[in-house]
Amino acid sequence: MAEHTSSSITIEASPAEVMAVIADFARYPDWTGEVKQAEVLKADAEGRAEQVRLVMDAGAIKDDQVLGYTWTGDNEVSWTLVKSQMLRALDGSYVLTPSGTSTLVTYRLMVDVKIPMLGMIKRKAEKVIIDRALAGLKKRVESQA
Repeated sequence: MAEHTSSSITIEASPAEVMAVIADFARYPDWTGEVKQAEVLKADAEGRAEQVRLVMDAGAIKDDQVLGYTWTGDNEVSWTLVKSQMLRALDGSYVLTPSGTSTLVTYRLMVDVKIPMLGMIKRKAEKVIIDRALAGLKKRVESQA
C-alpha cells in the first residue's frame, strides 16, 4: 500500500470469532454505520468473498463500490477497489494477532478520491473510518461472545 493510515484495537475474543464477523458481509449494515448495503458478488471454493458490492454513506462520501478481497490464512484479509463512482483507490486490510484470550486487530487503509483533496484531509478521513470500524467491530464481536 502507498501512504496509508493504520490503527489497532484489542478485542476480547479469538481470532476465529473476530474473522467470522469480518467475513459476514451481509451483516455489515448492522454494525458499521457507513455500509448501507452489502452483497457478495463472487466467492472462492471455501465460500469466502472474493468480490463484494458495498453501498456506502459516510457523510460527505456516498458511494456504490465493488471491492476485491484476498484472504491470507485465517488471520488476514485485504481488499482493493474494483470499481467506484467516487473513489480512485481504496486499499485496506485487517490483520489479527492472537494475544492470550483476546485478539489484536490492526486495520490499514488507503483511500484516494476522484475529486482533488489535500493529503492531510484524506488521512484524517481514513483515521475516522478506521476508528469507527474498529469500535463497531469490537462492539459486535464482544456482544456475540
